[in-house]
Amino acid sequence: MKNVLDTLYERGFIKQTVYEDDLRKLLGSESVPFYVGFDPTADSLHIGHYIPIMAMAHMQRAGHKPVALIGGGTAMIGDPSGRTDMRSMMTRETIAHNCETFKEQLKHFIRFDGENAALILNNADWLMDLNYIGFLREVGTYFSVNKMLTAECYKARMEKGLSFLEFNYMLMQAYDFLVLYKDHGVKLQIGGNDQWSNMLAGADLIRRKEAADAYAMTFALLETSDGKKMGKTAKGALWLDANKTTPYEFYQYFRNVEDVKVEECLKLLTFVELDEIAELCKYKDERINEAKKRLAFEVTALVHGVEVATKVQAEAQGAFGGGGEMPTLSLKVNGETLIVDLMIMAKTASSKSDARRVIEGGGVKIDEQKVADVGAKISDFTAKKEFVLHKGKKAHIKILVE
Repeated sequence: MKNVLDTLYERGFIKQTVYEDDLRKLLGSESVPFYVGFDPTADSLHIGHYIPIMAMAHMQRAGHKPVALIGGGTAMIGDPSGRTDMRSMMTRETIAHNCETFKEQLKHFIRFDGENAALILNNADWLMDLNYIGFLREVGTYFSVNKMLTAECYKARMEKGLSFLEFNYMLMQAYDFLVLYKDHGVKLQIGGNDQWSNMLAGADLIRRKEAADAYAMTFALLETSDGKKMGKTAKGALWLDANKTTPYEFYQYFRNVEDVKVEECLKLLTFVELDEIAELCKYKDERINEAKKRLAFEVTALVHGVEVATKVQAEAQGAFGGGGEMPTLSLKVNGETLIVDLMIMAKTASSKSDARRVIEGGGVKIDEQKVADVGAKISDFTAKKEFVLHKGKKAHIKILVE
């Protein structure tokens, strides 16, 4: 059977690994339990989790055992950012609810039954009653403060002030890996590249304390061509929960990704075979739109099911004249421009009275915010240089501010 490392490399997942030759031999010789950590401070996963989830799916399909670890222990004491205005104190009940939500969403990608069935665990089970003195003696002795302070995750926080809580996080995550190794035979942690230092700490702890092999592997983050994280919309994060991000919004996000990112997204976010992806993406002109439609359908089908994906694809094609491409207008407008004037300039209203009538009827949105006031201005809804004007169910125009 093909080594899963080859699959992950071919599709562009892998950013960094440790002891790669040994890891390759291990993954090619036995079923390896591995884990991914998830922060339960929201009641839904979002697109930032998607690449590790897809990697879990590829790993399970290759015969390895996924463990989804919910960070309930950390969440019980709040967000360790040091910003009191963002601290989120969570109850066990809330975390348990979020854990169940995550499991339902993960079921679309990985199996929780049968051979090499996935597990979902909560680190609150071993962190909540941890004896601090015992923890320091068992784990703290293996960590050098000087070495910890060279980690990227800490260097980035040093200028603003690094809290003791944040400083402990590396030890806590390393301890998670140790517990999972002892209790479930977990030998590999995978995740986003921003967790590299913490993941290395866990693998190193197991190697030093248990004299056993342990590995870490990180994946590229999903970014736009200018280096920003993909998955940000006018409403915030792109959620996997249909109540937070509608399937239509979800579909349209991927239908409108940059041309240069389509092939990468197809490789990372779908199970479409590589030769088919190459065929879809070989044209760099308007024919790339067929690849975009395939991408949007496949990702939406994975998250929301084929039936829902088929429905929203039909809605999108109906809204945009069958092609699925959103019309774009460059207009000389600013924050003080009235929505009624914008509608006339965009030719979605024949007159101010026509525009007011549609607004009063609830048929106008800027991005996903309904316009309720006939005297509303663009600045009431957005300060961006790019937004979407919606009129009813059929007229959707991307506005570029000149």
